[in-house]
Amino acid sequence: MKTVKNILLTLILLGSMASCSSQTRVVRVYPAHGTVVTTIHNPKVVVHKKTNFYFANGVWYKARGRKYVVSAAPVGVRLRTLPRGYRIVRVNGRKLYKYKGVWYKKSGRNFVVVTV
Repeated sequence: MKTVKNILLTLILLGSMASCSSQTRVVRVYPAHGTVVTTIHNPKVVVHKKTNFYFANGVWYKARGRKYVVSAAPVGVRLRTLPRGYRIVRVNGRKLYKYKGVWYKKSGRNFVVVTV
């Protein structure tokens, strides 16, 4: 009788632990605007209104000395391609593309940063 109780108790504990540890939603955290970074992996340099912006992994940066500061995406800047993982969203009948909180609109062969 004791062994049956121990086996049942073990099964109940294992079953409850398995259901608690499964994560159903992935929370993605991106650097906040104003965060200072020392290096960027493989950035693309984009010039917009005589200002150099650095674009890497969907995050926009401005240079400050030898470091980079996370900044908002410059509205109106054009990109040839979007990074992998973008989503297509329809807003008021318009087809827009969203990636890491930045909205893009297709314009010819390019993508333009827009506000929504």
